[in-house]
Amino acid sequence: MNYRAAEEYILHRLRTELSKRLLYHGLEHTLDVLQAAEALCVSEGVQGRQVDLVKTAALFHDAGFVHDRHAGHEHEGCLIAREALPHFGYTPTDIEAICGMIMATKIPQSPTNLLEAILCDADLDYLGRSDFYRIGRNLYEELTSYGLLHGEEAWNRLQVNFLTMHRYHTPTNIALREPVKQRYLKELRELVATYEE
Repeated sequence: MNYRAAEEYILHRLRTELSKRLLYHGLEHTLDVLQAAEALCVSEGVQGRQVDLVKTAALFHDAGFVHDRHAGHEHEGCLIAREALPHFGYTPTDIEAICGMIMATKIPQSPTNLLEAILCDADLDYLGRSDFYRIGRNLYEELTSYGLLHGEEAWNRLQVNFLTMHRYHTPTNIALREPVKQRYLKELRELVATYEE
């Protein structure tokens, strides 16, 4: 398995093929998820080849956005991984594990093992971080530009629903990110409570 070559391949595709309208689901997000996934592997005791599988899944998890649509991007990302990764020495078993991780990030998240839980938590790591509002603004702008969202009130209601339903899966993020996320949820609930019904 040549992780470095796979990384170079997909980062080149993301840099050159992603729409500029993807203010959230762009290269910055993929690199952020990669960094969070690496940190979670360390804290959750994942080692060796499995770390490269998680990192590969992080790099490919939103690759489906090269087709410039939100619906079904996880499935599209798996298709890209299935096509590309054999060229970099990934086995069918590796690719199944990677696609399992990618598909687990589909909302609502559905991890069935530790590696899937790590990628899910890495994907939404920002919900419990200090850059929550900055990254959320990028997602708001992106969804608005694609006509998937109309107005700040709708966005804030969506945020409350999303944060209420979301759960972290790893002991690390339950301890580290969940308390911060709950603070943001409280702030947003207070804001939404000021709206006219």
